Amino acid sequence: MKKLINLPGLVVSEALHGMQAAHPDLLKVFFDPNYIIRADAPLKGKTAVVSGGGSGHEPMHGGFVGRGMLHAACPGDVFTSPTPDQILAAVKAVDGGAGVLNIVKNYSGDVMNFEMAAELASDEGIKTESVVINDDVAVKDSLYTQGRRGVGATVLAEKICGAASERGYDLKKTAGICRAVNESSRSMGMALTSCTVPAAGKPTFQISENEMEIGIGIHGEPGRERLPLKKASEITGMMMDAVTSDLPYKKGDRVILMLNGMGGTPLIELYLLYGEVYKIAKSKGILISRKLIGNYITSLEMQGFSITLLKADDEMLGLWDDPVLTPALRWGI
Repeated sequence: MKKLINLPGLVVSEALHGMQAAHPDLLKVFFDPNYIIRADAPLKGKTAVVSGGGSGHEPMHGGFVGRGMLHAACPGDVFTSPTPDQILAAVKAVDGGAGVLNIVKNYSGDVMNFEMAAELASDEGIKTESVVINDDVAVKDSLYTQGRRGVGATVLAEKICGAASERGYDLKKTAGICRAVNESSRSMGMALTSCTVPAAGKPTFQISENEMEIGIGIHGEPGRERLPLKKASEITGMMMDAVTSDLPYKKGDRVILMLNGMGGTPLIELYLLYGEVYKIAKSKGILISRKLIGNYITSLEMQGFSITLLKADDEMLGLWDDPVLTPALRWGI
């Protein structure tokens, strides 16, 4: 195992110390339990937006803490759900009196621990709502989940709900827009290689040089099928067909598209892939109104990519365009 680390057991805490040193103007990092909050939190009278999950998916979630996005993030160990005490501490730190929206990826540990934290927060008089993201069309009832996995739509929901909070949406309305984003989003990913969790010291799965895994999960879970490696145009066509057939599109539909690298895919390849996605979308009459291209929800050093499409209305597009200032996402400031 080759990693730029000190000790496997210290990777998360040392990375959090690095984030704290790098972005003191944007965020504050707390330890034992670990959580990250906006530097100006809590914001009185604003709905707080909280998310979290296992580490190893950076920049999600800590890289999205800041103005116009998350108020707090809870980083678990690598590929491990955050604990209820982490989540509760983050919720209490950012509650400004208007309640807290928890954005939760559909993995059994995440769902259970956020539910427990919400119950504890309620006991302390803090209003919460939780929205579970389940946008992955690849498989149902995979490892770690009942139902579809939560993947790329999480990033889009965090941005749009963070903007809704900045505008002054109350908790109910912010949760409503989050549910609408989830219902209108579909994603699918693929991998050329596995990844190595530092504590494990070996690849999560084995795949040969001439194979690819279609429908991979962000923790290395198996996908729909393992196939011989194909050209980029064929791979993109397979994935776009899966995404667009699951939520029917009509000519003229507007989308926010995220073409996401899994951590080890060069940007030159991501732009090549975007060119293929653009051609397919154009042929179907789908209008790519907004786009993200790069590493936003990764799987350590895995080579691969994912496609997320959000069928967006005027409200979603407006919230997307609102200013955002985080370590990993920033515009309009």
